[in-house]
Amino acid sequence: MNLIGEAFAWIFSGDQSPFDPLGLALGVQLLYTFISVVIAGLIAIPLGWFIGHTGKGRETAVAISGAARAIPSFGLLILLTLLLGVLHKPEAAVISFVILAIPSLLAGAYTGLEAIDRRVIDAGRSMGMTEMQIFWRIEVPLGLPLLVGGIRAATLQVLATVTIAAYIGLGGLGQYIIAAIPLRRFDMLIGGAILVAVLALVIDGLFALLQHLVVPRGIRVAGAAQPQRRSARRRRAEALAVGAPAAPPATS
Repeated sequence: MNLIGEAFAWIFSGDQSPFDPLGLALGVQLLYTFISVVIAGLIAIPLGWFIGHTGKGRETAVAISGAARAIPSFGLLILLTLLLGVLHKPEAAVISFVILAIPSLLAGAYTGLEAIDRRVIDAGRSMGMTEMQIFWRIEVPLGLPLLVGGIRAATLQVLATVTIAAYIGLGGLGQYIIAAIPLRRFDMLIGGAILVAVLALVIDGLFALLQHLVVPRGIRVAGAAQPQRRSARRRRAEALAVGAPAAPPATS
């Protein structure tokens, strides 16, 4: 308990010398996270929408996502740093984090479209809507909650992993954790871990609120009236979007 108290005393002391001040370290942590997730989103979301809309390439996307999740991010970071050189450490870090973020974003994009009831899309076609109108007016709005869930998972994964960027001298909140180990500064070690955890919880809460807000109003009303009618297909899609194992379909 005394160590926890010392950790909070270190956090609120405002004296993190000779390391970066907390404000700068927090900014670096968020900057790497934001840049990496945005780049990964520009790659994965259009591809995921194409797969979800056309149904083509799903098996390949699942295989690639699974393989990317299996890559050890720390090892990848060190490998890219060696390959690109010490003068390109930021680029090596961003590439590593982008690769880490792509699977969740890709899964969130295509499962969001796959989870839509096909009868809704058939109704749009019967009304004379074009494929682009169906995509933008039906599929994207209805698939947005699962997409935000994928962005949420990717952001939290990258945010936590950015901590190891301090190992190659890129700063962030991880510098306190990594530097504290050889110095035996347990107050700084625990304080850095607390800061990373609190930041992750805050961002997770904001994304949870956003995920609730992007649900179309009609869906929220229907869900409140009939909470037990959510399909097994959508449950499996939500599990896949966040990288969790999906429950097998019920058998009669």
